[in-house]
Amino acid sequence: MNRERVENGGEGNMTEDREPVGYHKKQEKRKAREQRRARLLQGMLCLCMVVVCVGTAVLAVDALSDRKGNKKAGGGMRRSRAVTVGALLEEDIRQTAEVKRPYVEVPEMGALFGIHVQGKGWSNYFADNAYGMAPAGGYITAVRATLHNQPKGMTGTIEYQVNLSGSGWLDWQTDAGEAGNSLGEMPLEAVSMRLTGELAQYYDVIYSVLQNGQWTDWMRNGEEAGKAGVGLRVDGIRVSVARKQEDGTSFAGEIDPLKPMVALTYDDGPSKNSTPRILDTLKANGGRATFFMVGNRAEKNGAVIRQMVEQGCEVANHTYDHTLMTKVDPAELERQLMMTNQVVSNAGGVTPVLMRPCGGATNDAGMGVAGAISMPAILWSIDTLDWKTRDVQATISAVLDHVQDGDIILMHDLYETAADASDVIIPELTARGYQLVTVSELSSYRGGMIPGKSYYKFRP
Repeated sequence: MNRERVENGGEGNMTEDREPVGYHKKQEKRKAREQRRARLLQGMLCLCMVVVCVGTAVLAVDALSDRKGNKKAGGGMRRSRAVTVGALLEEDIRQTAEVKRPYVEVPEMGALFGIHVQGKGWSNYFADNAYGMAPAGGYITAVRATLHNQPKGMTGTIEYQVNLSGSGWLDWQTDAGEAGNSLGEMPLEAVSMRLTGELAQYYDVIYSVLQNGQWTDWMRNGEEAGKAGVGLRVDGIRVSVARKQEDGTSFAGEIDPLKPMVALTYDDGPSKNSTPRILDTLKANGGRATFFMVGNRAEKNGAVIRQMVEQGCEVANHTYDHTLMTKVDPAELERQLMMTNQVVSNAGGVTPVLMRPCGGATNDAGMGVAGAISMPAILWSIDTLDWKTRDVQATISAVLDHVQDGDIILMHDLYETAADASDVIIPELTARGYQLVTVSELSSYRGGMIPGKSYYKFRP
């Protein structure tokens, strides 16, 4: 009988060397202990390797972030610039145990605001530097405002007051409180806003009102926007909170009005594949765009809409079922637009203020509907025809060979080819010195918009 038979459960109790069975049991126990030690050592080695790899990856990501942050801080969109810690936090927060950090990247802070329209009620909140407008022929009786992404540790808030027709200047309100009279019939005649605490040292609040068919100049930090006591009502308002630059200047939406700008727009989405790619490319290049979304697709892509809002892009309306304005009655068009507004607002927390007629087709009845729900109609000055060609190079050439300051560029984020083309177009436009802005931002220094009118470009 051999050793193999004993070890495998064969008959007998002795090996061919006549060694006792107990000896083998001890040997087997010792061998098991050695195996456990080996496995433990291997596990520890693997854990160490994982820790080293993770640490290396973190350092690489940090280095890459620093390079990107430094690149943005040196040029491109003002919104991407780094701010010194001394301009943000108190001394005890600025310092670690031994080392004072040279700078931090400030999260984007902005205003959120709503309006009460006579006979209509309160709007949902509008995004920073968007347009809050009464329907054509309507007027505003109250406003409310708040801040989002306020830097941690920085004191202060937003305050605002209004001049109400027949009542004069009312008390200051703050943090979403009502300024005006939502229960009354009297219109606002003027608006004033300011920041308090540390916010006032490092940020400006900038605002304008629509009055007598025109937008006023930008006012800031307690100045009066509009004319009180002359019988002119406020029909619209826009608000922006912007960081003060090193030279003390600031601009609504942090857009430099002296530099060229274009508005990239994308229709028919959002898409779960191509839209996030476009958003990533915009973010990497410090740019923003406007997305005219179809409601039934927006319902399925709430996370993408939230990403748009978080990046400062503009959410906009392209009907619920991609319906031509000229093919439906006014009631159906209004239903489609209102449904899409609600879907987008539910997903992203802000309400679209712009609509785009499907196919660019308009008629008087449809434009009347747009005006009645406070929306301008946005067309375009460059049509890439990307939906038709599905050709990346053709799309790139359509933009780069013809682009001018103030253009509104049409693409469609349903298609991967649009994302491929955007990978080239976005960094190239940035390299040429264009600010990539939303449609509302583009218009904000180029005359503004009013409900029920159509716009296809905003030249200087």
